Amino acid sequence: MQQPLDVPQSLVDELVHAFEHLQATDIARMGDWYDEQARFKDPFKDVQGLAQIQAIFQHMFDSLDQPRFVVTACLVQGSACFLVWDFLYRYKTMQTGVEQRIHGSSHLVFGLNTQGEWRVQSHRDYWDAAEELYEKLPWVGGLMRWLKRRVNS
Repeated sequence: MQQPLDVPQSLVDELVHAFEHLQATDIARMGDWYDEQARFKDPFKDVQGLAQIQAIFQHMFDSLDQPRFVVTACLVQGSACFLVWDFLYRYKTMQTGVEQRIHGSSHLVFGLNTQGEWRVQSHRDYWDAAEELYEKLPWVGGLMRWLKRRVNS
């Protein structure tokens, strides 16, 4: 039997909804969307396996107040999906009243698992850690902005 080429739009819609409404209690359900052997990569992590991916999201909820994603664009072609998002959060220990924003995107590749169900096999996040994170930190931000000016002059 030949494997279908297109991930069902209903699964993509469900996953986008899950990201936008994600709560710490939902982490246990990530197997509904991710394959057991899925890979996740972002500027800081590169992990393999559902348990490792769940640990990343658990750490997000443990470390930040009110983390949430707002998906602003979704493009699907075949078994691939590209999401553009804003990640909104507050730090628990510094600048606690200030909502922070990281603008980024995710490239998701879906495939059929051994039960014939579509799941995310690869999730790669793209965002500029220097601009979106380091420049906003009180101690590092000044140095990062100075370096940026020096490189651009």
